[in-house]
Amino acid sequence: MTQLDQLAPRRRIRALVIADSCNPEWESTPLVGWSHANALREHVDIHIVTRSWNAPALLRAGLVEGRDFTALNTEALFKPMDRLVRWISGPNKGWAMLTALTIPSYLWLEHLLWRRLGGAVRAGQFDLVHRLTPLSPAMPSLIAGRCRRAGVPFVLGPLNGGLPWPPGFPGLRRQEGEWLSHLRDAYRLLPGYRATRQLAAAIMVGGACALADLPRRWHDRAVYVPENGIDLSRFPEPPPRPAESYAGRPLRVVFLGRLVPYKGADMLIEAAAPLLAAGRITLEIIGFGPEREPLGRLAERLGLADKIAWGGKISHHDVAGRFSRADLFAFPSVHEFGGAVVLEAMAMGVVPIVVDYGGPAELISPSSGFAIPLGTREQVVAGLREVLERIVERPGQLAPLSARAVIRARGLFAWPAKARQTLEVYRWVLGRRERKPELRLPFADMPGADLPGAGIAGADTPGPDTPGVAPPAPAAAETVRP
Repeated sequence: MTQLDQLAPRRRIRALVIADSCNPEWESTPLVGWSHANALREHVDIHIVTRSWNAPALLRAGLVEGRDFTALNTEALFKPMDRLVRWISGPNKGWAMLTALTIPSYLWLEHLLWRRLGGAVRAGQFDLVHRLTPLSPAMPSLIAGRCRRAGVPFVLGPLNGGLPWPPGFPGLRRQEGEWLSHLRDAYRLLPGYRATRQLAAAIMVGGACALADLPRRWHDRAVYVPENGIDLSRFPEPPPRPAESYAGRPLRVVFLGRLVPYKGADMLIEAAAPLLAAGRITLEIIGFGPEREPLGRLAERLGLADKIAWGGKISHHDVAGRFSRADLFAFPSVHEFGGAVVLEAMAMGVVPIVVDYGGPAELISPSSGFAIPLGTREQVVAGLREVLERIVERPGQLAPLSARAVIRARGLFAWPAKARQTLEVYRWVLGRRERKPELRLPFADMPGADLPGAGIAGADTPGPDTPGVAPPAPAAAETVRP
C-alpha cells in the first residue's frame, strides 16, 4: 500500500450480507444475525439477504425492502423438515438433525439469491459477499465459486460448532434427541464442503471448537470473531456494586436458559440445595422447556419446593431487569457453543459461574467469573457446590469480579466492537490492511488499547474505518477457581 493510497479518501465498503436467520424480534440465532448485521450498518453499506418470514420484523425495524434487504421464500422446503425433526426428537431438540435436513432449503436460498442479485455481484456493485448465518460449519455454499469467478471476495462465518459431547455425560446425547450427531463428521463428505472453505477469502470462527473443527490447511484465513454479542441499548451500564452491598443478606442466584438436559439446571438445584435450605442464597430459574416438570419434581424431592422461584419464559427485552436484581448467574451447561446469556449477565454486573467447556468458558476470564472443571455429572455438582459455598463465606469477593465482568462484556463483546472486528476482516480481504487480524482466542483481559475487542492487534495504518480504543480495564481481581 503506497503513501498516496493511505492518504486517499476511502468510500465505504459495500457488502452483500447473507443472513438467513435475521430477526430483531426473535431470540437465539435470528437475533444474533440481526444484531451483527445491524451493527455493521454503522461502518459498511450492506444489503441483507434473508428468508421471507423475517421480512415483517425487518420492516418494523425501519428497513426498506429492496433497498436495505431482499427476502426470499424458502418455506416450502424448510417447514416440512422442521416439523419432521420436532416429530422425531421433540420440541427444542435435535438441532444436528435439523441442520442436516435443512441444507437443501439453504442452498435453494442461495440459488434464488444468485438469480436475483448475481448480476449485481458480477457488475461490481458489491465489494464482497459475507455469509453471516447460518452459523453451522456443516452448511456448504453454492455461490462461493461464483463470487471467486466474479472477482468478489467471499467471507464465511462466524462459524460455530464442532463441540464434542462431554464424555462424562454418556446419556446426554440421547436425552437431547441428537441421533444424527453420531454421524456429524460425515458433513465433511458433502459436495461443496472443501470448495466452500477453499474459495473463502476469510473464515471467521466463533470459538475454539470451531477453529479445531476447521482443517489446518485453512487456518491461514481463520479469524476469531465471537458469535455472540451485547446489545448496549438493551443493557444499560449498571451502577458499581461495592463489597458491602453483598453483606448481611442471602446472595441472589439466577439461572436463565432453555430447560433442556444439557443446560444443567438440575445440577444447579442439587448443588445449591444445602445453601437454599439454610437460607444463605435464593434461586430463580428462568426459562421454559421439556425439563420444567422434572425439575419441579426434583425440587420437591429435595424439600426445596418453596425455595425456588420459577420465572418461566420471558422476553429478551426483560432480561436486563431480571439480571439487575441478581448477584450470581449460575449456568452449568455442558454443551454450549456460544453462550450469549453469559455476556448479558456480565454486562449487568452479575458474576457468572460456568463449566470450563465450550463457549461460556471462552467468554469469561479468571478475573470476571468462575469456571467449574468438566467431569462427570457428580463432579460438576460437587464443583459447583464448592464454588457457591466459597462465595457465600466471603461475598465481598464478588465486587471486583463484577466490575471486571462489566468492562469485559461491554468492551470486548458489545455489537459495535464485533462490527469493528468484522470490518477489519473486510479491510484485510480487500487489501486495505497488510496483515490478517490477529487470531487471539480467547480474548484476554488487557489494559487500555491492548483490549482486542475494540481494536485488533496488528492493524495497518489507520484509515477512516479503523476501530476505536476500548476503555481501560481495572486491575485484575483475585482469581477464584475451584
